[in-house]
Amino acid sequence: MRYSIFTLAAQTFKGHRGWKPVWREASPKPEYDVIIVGGGGHGLAAAYYLASQHGLSNIAVLEKGHIGSGNVGRNTTIIRSNYLLPGNTPFYEFSMKLWEGLEQDINYNAMVSQRGVLNLYHSDGQRDAYARRGNAMRLAGADAELLDREQVRAMLPFLDYDNGRFPIQGGLLQRRGGSVRHDAVAWGYARAADRRGVDIVQNCEVIGLTIDADGIHGVETSRGAIRARKVALAVAGSSSRLAAMAGLRLPIESHVLQAFVSEGLKPLIDTVVTFGAGHFYVSQSDKGGLVFGGDIDGYNSYAQRGNLPVIEDVMESGMALWPGLGRIRVLRHWGGIMDMSMDGSPIIDHTPVRGLYLNAGWCYGGFKATPASG
Repeated sequence: MRYSIFTLAAQTFKGHRGWKPVWREASPKPEYDVIIVGGGGHGLAAAYYLASQHGLSNIAVLEKGHIGSGNVGRNTTIIRSNYLLPGNTPFYEFSMKLWEGLEQDINYNAMVSQRGVLNLYHSDGQRDAYARRGNAMRLAGADAELLDREQVRAMLPFLDYDNGRFPIQGGLLQRRGGSVRHDAVAWGYARAADRRGVDIVQNCEVIGLTIDADGIHGVETSRGAIRARKVALAVAGSSSRLAAMAGLRLPIESHVLQAFVSEGLKPLIDTVVTFGAGHFYVSQSDKGGLVFGGDIDGYNSYAQRGNLPVIEDVMESGMALWPGLGRIRVLRHWGGIMDMSMDGSPIIDHTPVRGLYLNAGWCYGGFKATPASG
C-alpha cells in the first residue's frame, strides 16, 4: 500500500479498517545473501539501500528486541551538518541531503523538521572558531550564518544574555538543520525495506558467529542458526561484544548518553539550541515537551540508564542558559549506549574476517548519519 492523501481519504470512508501492518512479521529463513545484525537506523538504512540501490532482496535484518527499541528510539532527534573537519562536513552534508528527500524516497512521514540548529558562542575566541567552522561548512556546500548577539536575541529573547560567567555573544546558525521523529525513521526504513523483500526479524538475538579459516558463514541466534554469505554488524554500543565473537578487539568504549523530556508546553522554542559553555542542547517536540541532553556518563557501561551526577550537570547547564527552565518539570529520562571511538571517527569497513563488515564508533553523531551510513 502506497501512502498518499488519496489513500488517507479512501480509508476515511472505510472507517480506517483497511490499513495493513507497516511491515511483515518475518520468520528467519535458513540462508540469506546478507545478514545485518541490528535493527536500528543504520542497519535498516543499509538494508533499504542494498535493496533499492543495488538490487539485493535476499537480506535479513536481525533485531534482538523490537524495531525502535535501541538507540534509534533513544536519541534527541537532531540532524545537522555543521562540522569543521574535511572528513566530516561532506559526509554529514550528504546525509542532510538524504534527510531532505527521505519522506518522498521511502513514502513515510518521518516528520523531518528543518527548524534550524543554533550553536551559541560566549567569547571572542569561540566566535572566531565558529567563523572558521562556518567558512568550512560553506566550502563544503552546507549553509551557515554567523549571528551577533542582537540577532540571536530576536530569535530567542528568553535566554540569559547577561550571565556573569557565560554571556551570550552570538551564534552559528544552520537553518537546514533541525529534528526528525526518531522512531518514525526506524518504522519508515523498515517498511521501505520490507516492501523490497527484506526480512525484518524481531526478537532474534545473535549469540554467536559461524567463522572458519575461509571467513564468516552465518550467525547463531536465539531462533536457530542462519547461514549467510556476508554479515554486517550495526549494533552501536554493543559493537565490542559482537566483534569479540569474531576474535576482534575494537578501539571502542561503550558509554551511556542520557536524554530528557519535560512536561508538555505551548509552542516556546522553534529551533534547536546548543549551549557553548557546557554540553547542553534543547529543542521542542511536536507533543510540546522540551527534549534536551548533555554529556555521556564517564564510566563504561552497557546499561540503558545513567547516573545522577550527569543529570545534575545537564540541569545546571540548562539553568545557566535558560533560567526559566527552573519552573518546568522533567517528565522522564532515559539512556542509550554510545559506541565511542578514541578519535571520534566512525568505522564503516570490512574486517579481517572475510565477509564480515562493521558499522560502529559513531559517538554522538549516529542518528544524524543514518541515511548516509546506510
